[in-house]
Amino acid sequence: MTLEDYLKNEPGIEKDLLKYFNANDEITIFDIGSCEGEDSIRYSKTFPKSKIYSFEPLENNFEKLKNNLKNYNIENVTCFQEALSDKKGFTHFFVSSGHPEYLPKTDKWNYGNKSSSLFEPKNHQPNWMKFDKKENIKTNTLLDFCKENGLEKIDFIHMDVQGAELLVLKGAGDYINNISTIWLEVSLVEFYKNQPLKNDVVDFLIEKNFYVVKDVCSHMGGDVLLRKKN
Repeated sequence: MTLEDYLKNEPGIEKDLLKYFNANDEITIFDIGSCEGEDSIRYSKTFPKSKIYSFEPLENNFEKLKNNLKNYNIENVTCFQEALSDKKGFTHFFVSSGHPEYLPKTDKWNYGNKSSSLFEPKNHQPNWMKFDKKENIKTNTLLDFCKENGLEKIDFIHMDVQGAELLVLKGAGDYINNISTIWLEVSLVEFYKNQPLKNDVVDFLIEKNFYVVKDVCSHMGGDVLLRKKN
């Protein structure tokens, strides 16, 4: 697997988004937990006139994110080295690492850096995944960030924050009424201590007037696409 392989694979979600947004729309996209920028690059190519805000708190990932955007000549993504949560400030972050024993090591794709979390790991799978390090990071809230940057609405959020989904959503406060579409990873298994599970996250959004458009969860978890009513 390489970044190029990932970008070539058919993800599916872009086709769903094109039902709601035209390819040339000047939409606002948030990529929350962007890791190395894989999905920011995808959305940039699908919506070239969009404005994308990419959030990644870990220093090593953040440097890879910036380099990947530069290598792919992506100019409509702005990067922020911080995690979105329910509070502004600083906290520790549990950093994941590791590599599958059955695959040759490569510098073209990092298998181990995609499970870092604000939550402490618990019975995490696969067994080659390690959490040997904690890193102090900056946190912000969706509400404060949007106020600070004068953003009146968010058209689409892609969220992959390893158990912290509900923290991010609660950090939006009343601004959640200004968000139209959310695609987020959810879990049916407690991979992190005290993490909210799928029903907690989806029920919260349903209470906020969202409805489920697409559910691709399996026995352990997956992703859900939700849209704001009206």
